[in-house]
Amino acid sequence: MSDRTMARQVLLFIWFFSLSSALGQVSYSIPEEMAKGSLVGNIAQDLGLDLKRLQSGKARIYTGDSAEYIELNKERGVLLIKERIDREALCGQKTPCALHLQIILENPMEFFSVTIEITDINDNTPSFKKSTIIFKISESVILGSKFMLEPAIDLDVGINGLQSYTLKPTDNFDLKFKSQTGDGKNVEMVLKKPLDREKQHDIKLVLTAIDGGDPQLSGSIEIHVTVLDANDNAPVFLQSVYKATVTENAPKDTVVSQVSATDADEGINSKIEYSIANMQDDARQLFEIDKHRGKVTVVGIIDFEKARNYEINVQASDHGGLTDSCKIIVDVIDMNDNKPVINIMSKTNVIAENSASETVVTMINVQDLDSGENGKVQCSVNENIPFTLKSANANFFSLVTDGDLDRERESEYNISVTCADEGVPSLSSSVTLSLKISDVNDNAPVFDMSSYEASVQENNTPGLSIFTVRASDIDFNQNARVSYILEDSLVNGVPVSSLVSVSADSGVIHAVRSFDYEQIKDFQFRVKAQDGGSPPLSSNVSVKIMIQDQNDNAPQVLYPVQSGASVVAEIVPRSADVGYLVTKVVAVDVDSGQNAWLSYKLQKATDRALFEVGLQNGEIRTVRQVTDKDAVKQRLTVVVEDNGQPSRSATVNVNVAVADSFPEVLSEFTDFTHDKDYNENLTFYLVLALAVVSFLFIVSIIAILSVKCYRWRRERMFYKSGANLPVIPYYPPLYADVGGTGTLQHVYNYEVCRTTDSRKSDLKYGRPCSESIISLDSSGTQTLTHAQRGKLISEEFCDQQKPPNADWRFTQNQRPGPSGAAATPEVAVGTGPWPNPPTEAEQLQALMAAANEVSEATNTLGPGTMGLSTRYNPQFTLQHVPDYRQNVYIPGSTATLTSSQQQAQQALPPQQAAIAAAAAQPEPPKAAQTPASKKKPTKKEKK
Repeated sequence: MSDRTMARQVLLFIWFFSLSSALGQVSYSIPEEMAKGSLVGNIAQDLGLDLKRLQSGKARIYTGDSAEYIELNKERGVLLIKERIDREALCGQKTPCALHLQIILENPMEFFSVTIEITDINDNTPSFKKSTIIFKISESVILGSKFMLEPAIDLDVGINGLQSYTLKPTDNFDLKFKSQTGDGKNVEMVLKKPLDREKQHDIKLVLTAIDGGDPQLSGSIEIHVTVLDANDNAPVFLQSVYKATVTENAPKDTVVSQVSATDADEGINSKIEYSIANMQDDARQLFEIDKHRGKVTVVGIIDFEKARNYEINVQASDHGGLTDSCKIIVDVIDMNDNKPVINIMSKTNVIAENSASETVVTMINVQDLDSGENGKVQCSVNENIPFTLKSANANFFSLVTDGDLDRERESEYNISVTCADEGVPSLSSSVTLSLKISDVNDNAPVFDMSSYEASVQENNTPGLSIFTVRASDIDFNQNARVSYILEDSLVNGVPVSSLVSVSADSGVIHAVRSFDYEQIKDFQFRVKAQDGGSPPLSSNVSVKIMIQDQNDNAPQVLYPVQSGASVVAEIVPRSADVGYLVTKVVAVDVDSGQNAWLSYKLQKATDRALFEVGLQNGEIRTVRQVTDKDAVKQRLTVVVEDNGQPSRSATVNVNVAVADSFPEVLSEFTDFTHDKDYNENLTFYLVLALAVVSFLFIVSIIAILSVKCYRWRRERMFYKSGANLPVIPYYPPLYADVGGTGTLQHVYNYEVCRTTDSRKSDLKYGRPCSESIISLDSSGTQTLTHAQRGKLISEEFCDQQKPPNADWRFTQNQRPGPSGAAATPEVAVGTGPWPNPPTEAEQLQALMAAANEVSEATNTLGPGTMGLSTRYNPQFTLQHVPDYRQNVYIPGSTATLTSSQQQAQQALPPQQAAIAAAAAQPEPPKAAQTPASKKKPTKKEKK
């Protein structure tokens, strides 16, 4: 033990014998940083209390809202260190530093004040907030010029605090200490030797701060001095100390003070800048200074409760690096801005109705952070209640009974405690205390059943609610509040608490773990219901839990044993009769009841007609006589299934050898493994082939659909581009008009053979109907649309003959010619050739117009003839025309114009042929039918 520790203990005992017991107050003094559990003092002996009184009175320490550094050992009656105490964190620079706490006893209630002074030890090293101090000093600065240095910070106080500084080297500068108002000292660097920038431009110094502890602690900082030229006068403050006041919670930008300094230099060297040099406290966060005018204003929140005064170190510096400093002492004026804070030290929520008068119900501590009159507090309670407040000590009050209590008259009181300070205006706080009057606990809880039984399925989830036990208590309030407790017992050697748990509030019994019927089928335990009275009353009940079985285990095959190392086969002689016992499949199921009932089925077999399996006993027998044609290798797959819901099953493979000798069996069963590998490879290749074929089939379908869509789009484009072309009739030259017009020389008959859609097919019809006769309308040309062509084809074989169009003849200007060219005097009408040969498009349009007249054919023309005018004589037939004009094809279409009159006649039925012959006689033309006047033939007409 060191001498310093011995000195502390001696000091502790001296304080112990000098305790003051007046007004129940005890004081101690201990050093900071004492180890946890260290002795502070014997509080029982100092207060004159018995140890039994501390224990029966439930002695405890009350510290308010502050941290608990001290704890009370009631068995020994001493105060011990609970948490390590750091004086700097607790009190900062304030001295003396003390802890204030109260010792509270109950039955009856008493309290004692204890003050513990915390003394400082040297546990903090002096330190600087900056790592480097930089000065720019002119070489012309006079000897004795002072340069303010940043003070070091040492959180310790007294002799352990900062004591001195050292500066090295000391060739050009010395240190000077300048005492200031308060406890602090400013350190200044004084020039003792002229500076010469040409010899030494930069100077590096080390400033060391040393405290007075034992051992001494120190901290250092580097000083960089840059030598400048030509500034030989430093700024000088008009005052070295300024005093100012500021009110608590002053608004921002409030002017606190204004400092002023002068500099005898001129020009740039005479301009002064002000700055706050405080580094130890938070003055930089609360105040700021105008660097040009020296005005100090508030920028933070001023709180009197945090600091009652501030010291602001202001530095004035010119552009040459010369400085001067002064101090501003700012006193904070307290304002009544804090309400009293009511702390409940000890509170009784329930009091018996037979309690004696002046029974302490609640102890209250009231704190007001304000000072003076603003911090004085008075408390009171509401009227007309049997309670009153008594002041036990400054800012401590006790709420005691002041009359008889009757629960039947008033079962609950809401006591309002109001505390107000004496500030102007006065601030107050209030708290409402609820106090219930209790009765005597004389009834035990009663369960609604004498015993309980419940069941639960096995494999339940942990935490499953099984059922609920309920008990009731006819007492009132807390005495009637029932709690459920699981009584300790063992089930199969394990605590019952590892199987079930009971909700203390609701009585719900939960499964702690998953049960297994195969391990435990039922168990019993007891549940206790206990009320909240004092002393508590209780009763218990017996509970039985039964576990229900589930089909959670699959059958296990005991024989034949499945092994991958070797192949085991049962031998059946070829002379075996019907019902020969090959082997027996033996299986078990650990479940019970119908879940363990097993049935055997033959799933697969090499020859199903040869073997069968007993449904109940699993015996494999032959069902017919074994023949020489039966394969030697027989493989049976037997399924063993239980009767649970859902059922579980297991399979077993049985190898059977149909042979009379063992060598034959051995030769046949050597390739079992090979066959298995072969079957697996074969299955893989079959699946692969199926996938490839499916893929090719899908690709083919997509390709066919794509080609179909492409063709359909091209045909649609062709149809849209050529469906509405104007039709110009065209007839080859050198043909005469028998009527004397000079256009055609002979009458030609054409047969039109078309498919149902001439754009999509090359199919020709072998016979024409009456509508196949083409006649030309004299009123002009007509364009045959796609819809009209479809209508023409659909009615080609069934419509009756339509009357001739009276307007079918060409006018003189509509005679065939280049784009409707009219006849000219130079060309004889009906005799000469066309002036200009028609284009290919005009020829195509002329042929399409001729095909369009099929639907306008009249009965005046004979079958197989094409009448161009009623003036044409029927003797002009195809036999007078050269053969090279017999067939005309329409470009871009499958429609064909033929001149085969005999083919058309042969294709007609006898009845239609007669009708066509009669229609060949000339008749006067009839009025042309319009599309609106056309009617479809009725069924009778079609017949």
